[in-house]
Amino acid sequence: MRFMVLVKANGNTEAGVMPSEQLIAEMTAFNTELVNAGILLAGEGLQPSSRGARIRFSGTERSVIDGPFAETRELIAGYWIWQVKSREEAIEWAKRCPNPTGEESVLELRQIFEPGDFGEALTPELREQEESLRAQAAKQTQSPAAPKLQVSPYLSFDGRCEEAFGFYAQVLGGKIQGLFPYAGTPVESHVPEDFRSKVMHATLTFGDQTLLGSDVQPDRYQKPGGMQVSLQIGDPAEAERIFRAFEPGATVTMPLQKTFWSERFGMLTDRFGIRWMFNCEGR
Repeated sequence: MRFMVLVKANGNTEAGVMPSEQLIAEMTAFNTELVNAGILLAGEGLQPSSRGARIRFSGTERSVIDGPFAETRELIAGYWIWQVKSREEAIEWAKRCPNPTGEESVLELRQIFEPGDFGEALTPELREQEESLRAQAAKQTQSPAAPKLQVSPYLSFDGRCEEAFGFYAQVLGGKIQGLFPYAGTPVESHVPEDFRSKVMHATLTFGDQTLLGSDVQPDRYQKPGGMQVSLQIGDPAEAERIFRAFEPGATVTMPLQKTFWSERFGMLTDRFGIRWMFNCEGR
């Protein structure tokens, strides 16, 4: 069954206040868990209602009402669509979500109608027409010109982000697209002087894949937990090379080896504190 999980708006979301770097990192980690569990179908944040509009229907008449809208507690700041086995499973995942606004927040879960819920009113002819429309819409969504949903891991470091991303780029063959320090940005005054040379945001790309990261102040830094970066590698020899390159200074939780599901699989926490899974299904 599918559920739409609605993030209720508050004064900050309606004012356009952007989430903190820490909250973005926590949400990215949560979304990664959803993807790895095969639950996430879609998800987006919504702009304040001041940038939206409502269409009011009265018989055959239509009228447009421009935002903002006064009923803040009834507005939506974002949503996910999850594929789960039960309402209880959806609730358990929702309880694991980071606080969406960092303040008083509400997630509302609403089950999505499935064809079988309409009974005999949905005739075989209408069902066939509905399925054809869904297939057509899905095909259009897959078009190269259509927007693409991409979930990218966002890694937090205790001051070694630049060193870590340099290492990842060298070993994995990626390219650093951006490496921005706190110094010279609007948030410079909010971090200690000796921390301003650290990385506020870094971007590393591997083809169409993206890895993001930043340094977190010592009093706010938390060691990664409950999340691992899963690296899919096509060739066993390449998997061996990459794993061996990661080993110095790392804590190996499972040596790279042949398993019943893959040619090579291993796990470790690298010297920067990031947990990795290495999987090679190639034969």
